[in-house]
Amino acid sequence: MTGNWRLRHATAADAQAVAMVAGASFLETFAGILPGADIVVHCQRNSSPAKFAFWAEDRSSVVTVAEHPEGMAPVGYSLVTMPDLPVPALPGDVELRRIYALSITRSTGLGHSLMAAALEDARALGGRRLLLGVLGRNARARAFYEREGFQLAGARRFNVGAGWYDDVIYARSL
Repeated sequence: MTGNWRLRHATAADAQAVAMVAGASFLETFAGILPGADIVVHCQRNSSPAKFAFWAEDRSSVVTVAEHPEGMAPVGYSLVTMPDLPVPALPGDVELRRIYALSITRSTGLGHSLMAAALEDARALGGRRLLLGVLGRNARARAFYEREGFQLAGARRFNVGAGWYDDVIYARSL
C-alpha cells in the first residue's frame, strides 16, 4: 500500500491517540538500542496525552497525525514547534521536534508525506529554517533526513530516562 494515508492536523481530542502512537513508535525505534526502563520513563515524561493536547492547541506548534486508510487507526505523526536546540538561533527557526511512523508503514511513502506536511506546517508558522535532533548512531533516520535535504548543523547531549546520548542536529532551509 502506498499513498492512501490520511494526514490531518490533530486537535486536543486526538491527544490520547497521538500519545499512543508516540510511545509505540519510540519503543519500536529504540528497543534493543536504549535500555527499556529509559524508554518507558522518556515516553511517560515526554509523550503524555496532556503534552500532545497542549501542542495541538498551542498556536506556535502543529501536530499532524497520519491515519491508516482502513479504519483510520493512528500510525504516525509529526510535531513542529518553536526550537529548543543548542545551535545559534536564526530568525524564522522552527523545530521538527518529532516525526515517527509505525513499522507497518515502512516503504509506503508515509515518511516522505509526513515530512512534506511538516515542511508545510513549519512554513505556516513563519519558518524559514527547519531544525531537528536525532540520535547520532541512528543511521536509518539520518539517511532519511539527508534524503529530505537536511544538513548537519550541530550536536547535543540528549536525555532519555536515566541515560544521556549523543545527538546530531540537522537544518534545512524552507
